[in-house]
Order: sequence, then C-alpha cells, then structure tokens
Amino acid sequence: MKQLYIRTVRATGRVLRAAGLLGLAERRAAAGSRTATWVLSLFAIHDVRALAALDVPWWTFDSADLVSKHLVDHPDARVFEWGSGASTLWLAVRARSVHAVEHHAGWALLLAPQLPDNVHLDVVEPTQPSLPRVPSAKPGHRGLDFADYVRAIDEVDGPFDVIVIDGRAREACLERAVERLAPDGLIVFDNVDRRRYLDAIETVSDRVSTTMTRGLTPALPYPTRTALLHPTAVGTAT
Repeated sequence: MKQLYIRTVRATGRVLRAAGLLGLAERRAAAGSRTATWVLSLFAIHDVRALAALDVPWWTFDSADLVSKHLVDHPDARVFEWGSGASTLWLAVRARSVHAVEHHAGWALLLAPQLPDNVHLDVVEPTQPSLPRVPSAKPGHRGLDFADYVRAIDEVDGPFDVIVIDGRAREACLERAVERLAPDGLIVFDNVDRRRYLDAIETVSDRVSTTMTRGLTPALPYPTRTALLHPTAVGTAT
C-alpha cells in the first residue's frame, strides 16, 4: 500500500508539472510560503534530490525552524545522525560537520553521490544473531540486532551540538544520545506519535527537557510530531 501511494503521488506530480499547474506553488515556495513548500513536497516523497531542492528535512516544519535557529547560534556545530536522507543534506548546509549512520546499504549507495565534503556517512547493517541485544520494533525487522548501529556514535570523539534520531532502534539511540550531547546541544527525535518513543523520552525526562512540535511535515499528507530535547544540568557529554 505504501509503495502504491508513493508511485501514485509521484505520477500525479509529473502530470501536474507537465500541465504547468505546479508553477504557482513553485513561485510561492520561492517567496517563502510554507504551505506551497509543503504542497510541492507531497510529490517528492522518498525523493532526496527533490526534498533537498526544497531545502527541507523530513521533520515537522516547526522543528526545522527551531533547529535552524539553534545552528545559527552554533556556526561550528558538529552533528550526529542515526538515519540519513533529506535531513543529512539540509544539516550539511547549516553545520560544520555531519556524521550520519545508515543501516540500509542500498539507500546509502543512492545517497552518497549527493553528499558534500562535510558529511561522513557510515553504513552499519544489523546482524542476525540467535538473540538480538538491541532489536527494532519496526515491522520487517524481526530478529535483527542493531547493537553495532546504536554504538556507532561511540566511534566518533567528542560531544555533539545536534543529534538526530530518525533511524532504527530509536529507544536505544536516545539513551546514547543523551550521554553524548553537548551541554547546550539539541536532540531531534522524529515520529514521536508512536507510543514506544514517547515512553523512551519519559525514561530520560530527568536529564532532558522536551519541546514537542506538531504540524505539517514535508512529503506527508497528515500532521506528525517531532520532539526536541534539551539537556538539563545532569547527563551532558564529557
């Protein structure tokens, strides 16, 4: 069903573009209209190049605005990201360096040629042991172990100004992120409509404060939520 939706939306976009019906939206988007940008993004679902051209990450628009302001205040920002895509390119424009980790080798192969020099992309695929230490609850990932994927942040020295959690095993990633965040850093935790992600945030509530954003999200026809987590005095990176 998901793939059918993507194919249908992309085909619709091609028809509308050929008919010249997207021109008004493109002009309004160029003038800064969020609604027009959102409309155009609907036809760019799972198309990194198209989303990059719109200069949007795949988080709520409100969260992107807040992260952008944070990065303006941190011009030498170091970013770590679990999960790569449109957000990787968006962050690369605004941060000194981005270290992204991707679990899907095929996706990384498609993305890599588009990445600028300040992005380092690692592929850490899950293993399939008899007993996974760090499983993923996402359908289709039963029996896979994402322990190495989660630990990939430990291969990079120093604290991070922004850490993005938008891949697999997000609950385990959050625990590591809190430990590696700079004292005035920011964690971007996407898709927190899911109960298990809200529960994970609750487990670290003594170490972070949370700003919840909800609303329009690029490439999606319905509103979603992205959480921004700020460290409190306890639990910041060393």
